[in-house]
Amino acid sequence: MKDRLFILLQTLIPQHLLSRAVGKLADCRVVWIKNLFISWFHKRYRVDMLDAQETDPLAYANFNAFFTRALNADARPIDKDQDTLVSPADGAVSQAGPIEYGRLFQAKGRSYSLTTLLGGNESRAAEFINGSFATIYLSPRDYHRVHMPISGVLRETVYIPGDLWSVNQVTAEQIDQLFARNERLVALFDTEIGPMAMVLVGAMIVAGIEVVWQGHVAPMQKTPLVLGKRYDDSISLSKGDEMGRFKLGSTVILLFGKDAVEWQSTLTAGSPVTLGSAIGRIKQSTTE
Repeated sequence: MKDRLFILLQTLIPQHLLSRAVGKLADCRVVWIKNLFISWFHKRYRVDMLDAQETDPLAYANFNAFFTRALNADARPIDKDQDTLVSPADGAVSQAGPIEYGRLFQAKGRSYSLTTLLGGNESRAAEFINGSFATIYLSPRDYHRVHMPISGVLRETVYIPGDLWSVNQVTAEQIDQLFARNERLVALFDTEIGPMAMVLVGAMIVAGIEVVWQGHVAPMQKTPLVLGKRYDDSISLSKGDEMGRFKLGSTVILLFGKDAVEWQSTLTAGSPVTLGSAIGRIKQSTTE
């Protein structure tokens, strides 16, 4: 009954209006307001500040600065093995496995379309047919910057409008095609093992998504939008480099082509992951 009420509430409330209103609050620099918001959130979600560059939650200029806080340089060592893929974030695995018949597994009895996830563009999706995916959920207490699992050169950034459902496990089990319905940002990279897509999925009360080459992205339009890069030079990011961040928590979906990667056997639904730790290996056939 509790889960049904949670889904019903999300159906009734104005998702975008609420999320943008929370975004305004999260940007507020009025000391007593931002301190009240930060203090409540820090206590409610038991946020661990020990690895942060600034350990005092109330020292941040606003809630967004606290939420997207930087970590100490040695807090998340990046696995240096050239054949490994590393987790792009702290969080937990929602699902991981093969892309079968052009669909990704969401939860028991539910899947969603690869083409729809990537904005309805069949040529964009074709590169990942019969490939592999991993979905990583970032909880409210997690570190919310997203990093590169492997080195790559940015090819294209696409904003795709959509709903703003919560992306927690309860909603994933109840809402059809959740990740292909929510607002999202797709970053396509060329890597040594072929194409890679990093899909940053928006969610309820997520105030925005940022990428390092573009800044804040929230076009709020009705059709997919291919975003031009802010700089003329190519964007090349190394394994472990920051590529973006969430202003309030959400989900990252990684996509790779056929026979490109092999996920670790421990990468199962519900398993925790830490930024920089190995989550898979490059298949030998791609490097020969």
